[in-house]
Amino acid sequence: MAKEKPDLKEREHASETENMRKRLDMFDQRLDNLDSMVSAVIERVMNQPIVLDITCPHCDKNIEFSLIGNRKPRA
Repeated sequence: MAKEKPDLKEREHASETENMRKRLDMFDQRLDNLDSMVSAVIERVMNQPIVLDITCPHCDKNIEFSLIGNRKPRA
């Protein structure tokens, strides 16, 4: 009977380790998906100009920011 307790603890530890591995794999997959989405958005932004029109809360003047992307050639 004394042998069963360490064996049970080993199984619990192995189960916890496997659970942690699965959770890390899921987290890694989510980060990959997020990276893909951000890259797609950046590619679309780099193809066209973006204009941000912001009103200053202190002087009520309009401030315009123009962003123009330059696409790098792909290899």
